[in-house]
Amino acid sequence: MNPRRILIALAAAAAFAASAAVCVVALAFALYAGVEPYLGRAGASGVVAGPAALFIFFLALLLSNAGKAKPKPKAKATTAEGLIERAMEFIRDKPVVAIAAAIGVGILAVRNPQYFGAAIRAFVEGRNPPPR
Repeated sequence: MNPRRILIALAAAAAFAASAAVCVVALAFALYAGVEPYLGRAGASGVVAGPAALFIFFLALLLSNAGKAKPKPKAKATTAEGLIERAMEFIRDKPVVAIAAAIGVGILAVRNPQYFGAAIRAFVEGRNPPPR
């Protein structure tokens, strides 16, 4: 693989991580400022710590199930229900990739709506598994 592409991918991943961190801190400050007049400083700190603890708990659950083997379905379904099941399975298997893809598609859809149609077609059509 081209080293330049690897560096660009790493820079993009770092940019996504930094923007996610900024968003989390901003949301925490907004939550604190919103409840501080009603609960005081200690209560507002507790309210901010609650969602953080829930996030860490769900992340721990996700990571504890990451190493377990999951059976893959053999047949591809082409109905709408099959596509929804396929999308949900992909989100369950690879949540970070799904979130990054959703953010990327959203940015592309805002800049050029034609890319949104191409992304939908790529997801619906899928690709064949590699030969063994």
